Amino acid sequence: MLDVNLIKIYERSFRDNRERPALTDYFKKESFTYFEMAREIARIHLLLERAGIKQGDKIALLGRANPRWCVTYLAAMSYGAVIVPILQDFNGGDIVHIINHSESRLMMVGDNFWDVIEPEQVERIEAVFSLTDFHCIWERDGHSLTKFQKEIGRHFDERYPDGFSADDIAYPDIPGDRVILLNYTSGTTGFSKGVMLTVNNLAANVQFAIDEKIYLPGSRILSFLPLAHAYGCAFDFLSPMAEGAHVTLLGKIPAAKILMEAMAAVKPHVICCVPLVLEKIYRKQIAPMLETGRMQLALKLPLVDKAIYSSIRKRLLDAFGGQVREFIVGGAPINPETESFLMQIKFPVTVGYGMTEMGPLVSYTWWTGFKSGSVGRYLKDYLEVRVDSPDPSTIAGEILVRGENVMKGYYKNEAATREVLHDGWFHTGDMGTMDPDGTLYIRGRSKTMILSASGQNIYPEQIEAKLNNLHLVMESLIVERGGRLTALVCPDYETARAEGVAPEAIPEIMERNLAELNTLVAPYERVAGVVIYPTEFEKTPKKSIRRYLYQL
Repeated sequence: MLDVNLIKIYERSFRDNRERPALTDYFKKESFTYFEMAREIARIHLLLERAGIKQGDKIALLGRANPRWCVTYLAAMSYGAVIVPILQDFNGGDIVHIINHSESRLMMVGDNFWDVIEPEQVERIEAVFSLTDFHCIWERDGHSLTKFQKEIGRHFDERYPDGFSADDIAYPDIPGDRVILLNYTSGTTGFSKGVMLTVNNLAANVQFAIDEKIYLPGSRILSFLPLAHAYGCAFDFLSPMAEGAHVTLLGKIPAAKILMEAMAAVKPHVICCVPLVLEKIYRKQIAPMLETGRMQLALKLPLVDKAIYSSIRKRLLDAFGGQVREFIVGGAPINPETESFLMQIKFPVTVGYGMTEMGPLVSYTWWTGFKSGSVGRYLKDYLEVRVDSPDPSTIAGEILVRGENVMKGYYKNEAATREVLHDGWFHTGDMGTMDPDGTLYIRGRSKTMILSASGQNIYPEQIEAKLNNLHLVMESLIVERGGRLTALVCPDYETARAEGVAPEAIPEIMERNLAELNTLVAPYERVAGVVIYPTEFEKTPKKSIRRYLYQL
């Protein structure tokens, strides 16, 4: 069992770092120090008391990630309530379902989100508060909470007659096995499942980040991943807050120009991102430069190649603010060509692996020890990991996890819980191999695996990674149709236009890509045909392709 408690970690951090900047809204330029944040948390605690919220009650949180989104999250946890963060990209039907399924009593929302919800759709909600300034937007019965919130300053002064001080940053003892987070996965079919995460589940992730010194007091973080999702929440928010880091919030991934302007302004030390951010930069800016005849010749000259790579590395780091210690990539596999190049120029990039049910981390390695193609070493002090295979180092098997990070179960869904939890082992559904030192390699999803006529296991993700590297391929899916592998391809029309490629020439280019692909894969992985899709594939809020829509 862990000998630390998450809530006490924050209690200590808020006191020790009280004069440091904690949260900043990049666009509104609104900031909170750790002390100001703790004071806002205390005000929300008064409001929760007035509303009759008890430990274990649910509070729904919906809106763009801003400082008050973060304050609400921390206030609910440190009170002992269960926070229910909802991805702002969910459709209205899913939002209503999650609010009702979670049995949330209160809501904290961005003002425009309440506009699309009818009160009669969410009958358990007693009051709704704004993430703009915490005013009461709507109250079901009477106006007592509305009135109380309007006079919150007076109530606060009555509670702290000598003024709020660092000594007042004190939170209740909440047991490690208590559920404090109900995180609904995006899912690909039907309604998503509510993952019950405990104090210890989150503490294991946060304490690991502390032990690894990923963040330091005063570290600058630029947050643009969705905080309602486990990855962004744990490593753009919860872990930095435990160490006194300064988190600047963009709310979501903006246009490339705005993102790079924000990088230059904030000068972040750690950047958590999805592969797409780095892949776009590599494919749009670096690869075309490297493919010129002049550059190809220069890269063959001893010492010259090292100077070129060093120059590219510096230019990339400068573009991200010039002070990045590490890029942590997660949420999806990174393109092998992109990863290979970044490692060749000694760019500080590493890839981690996890899932919501782990809160989310399973494996990670600091970039200097990262192995190409892997997702880092599993967290040995917190987890046991095994690969269900006769030879885990060479034969892929399902990755099983047991330990502090593993969720308590799916809320009100015992059948789904039993499907993935057996004898304490969580069955991830991911197929992988593992080195003797605990380094994991993801080979594909067990649900997407295709069994060939000759009995070979085919992981479409591995073929897609190769196909996505080829000319004018933006994204692809490998599916089985009529007993043969078929590539569904969405071309990169923007690049095609920039290169002067006519639309009618794209099918021929894709056929050439298909021929080249089949030289890069094993004989049993060869693809029989290609189908062009004129639009991007439909995705979940996490930006994962909804594969089931394309399995005909």
